[in-house]
Amino acid sequence: MTPRPLKGTLKVPGDKSISHRAIMFSALATGKSRIIGLLDSADCMATADCFRKMGVSIEGSSNTEIIVKGLGLHGLKAPSATLNTQNSGTTTRLISGILAAQPFHTMLTGDASIQKRPMKRIMEPLSQMGAHIISIKENGCAPLSIEGKPLTGITYHSPVASAQVKSCILLAGLYAKGQTIVTEPAISRDHTERMLNACGAPILTDENAKSVCVSTCDHLHPLDVTVPGDISSAAYFLAAASLIPGSEVTLQNVGINPTRDGFLRVAKAMGADIEMTNERTVSGEPVADLIVKPSVLTGTEIGGDLIPTLIDELPMIAVMAAFADGTTTIRDAAELRVKESDRINAIAEGLTAMGADVTELPDGLVIKGGQKLHTAKVKTYLDHRIAMSFAIAQTALGEAIDLDDRDCVRISYPGFYTDLTSLMK
Repeated sequence: MTPRPLKGTLKVPGDKSISHRAIMFSALATGKSRIIGLLDSADCMATADCFRKMGVSIEGSSNTEIIVKGLGLHGLKAPSATLNTQNSGTTTRLISGILAAQPFHTMLTGDASIQKRPMKRIMEPLSQMGAHIISIKENGCAPLSIEGKPLTGITYHSPVASAQVKSCILLAGLYAKGQTIVTEPAISRDHTERMLNACGAPILTDENAKSVCVSTCDHLHPLDVTVPGDISSAAYFLAAASLIPGSEVTLQNVGINPTRDGFLRVAKAMGADIEMTNERTVSGEPVADLIVKPSVLTGTEIGGDLIPTLIDELPMIAVMAAFADGTTTIRDAAELRVKESDRINAIAEGLTAMGADVTELPDGLVIKGGQKLHTAKVKTYLDHRIAMSFAIAQTALGEAIDLDDRDCVRISYPGFYTDLTSLMK
């Protein structure tokens, strides 16, 4: 079948990373915060639910505005039940840094996927700060038992470039005596630093040393935040319009934070026709409108410090590589194996089923483009990013979307299929 061109203008939902942080930091601020454009997804609602269980008032509609009545850094109440972060790794890791300093005990759990994801990466630095945090099953994963303790600042050299790890430690550092410094092997997304700065926290960033320093904080100012569109969600439509002849799509109000724009850099290196217009700053985050048209894509090399800037978009990039001419090699992305699924294996399995030439590496993939692709039943492993990436792959072939689970997209993009259909005119 011939694929239907994608045409029109679309506003993708609010950025998931920023939405999580907007809820958390507003809950810790003293006074009323206003959030416009919050992502209405299962992950972000899990964050809101956790803070409601600790006494925070969160009211309103994500389609208009959310009002959060913050209790201050020391105003959270002990939850009467276990906090459940559902499928959200961001919630689990960031909230652990906050809970580690509270004057109460908390049980923290999540769904089956969260209970397999590595939490030692936050448990170890928090323990060095004086926290009492235990993996109930003694496997370094949730459920976690967190007994709040007085904390002391540390200098921590993270073995991975992870915004979740960095943010967890910085949040704990707000409560800790002295300074807390986190150094990473590469710069990870910096939404926490930007938002803490907007809240008046004593935070300093040394980008050359890839270090962030936070000092003890007495209180955070309330926020007035407009959440930009999520570049991770925009990536699916940028890819689809690049691959399908006759397409032209404008994506409005997309966040283009330089610690998150790796997809744009790789897409352009592959030959994608993406124009950036109306560049501006909204609530401390760079934003632009993106216009994309079809192009002939070629393979490229992806690795090193680029990986943290596009870790969530790598499944979509791998699909683009299968349609491109030449070979694409992805390395230094072992982190993909400990996401909602083993994404390296899931990508390789799905693309192979569709006729692609894929070699799985311990830390990435080698994809030889130019093969004759066909539709196939794809196993999503209940992973939203795998589901959306292969939905675009099959749309680019002009075939019906054949996934074993379509609904897992609600984790980050509940309206994905509706928005995709709206562009197929």
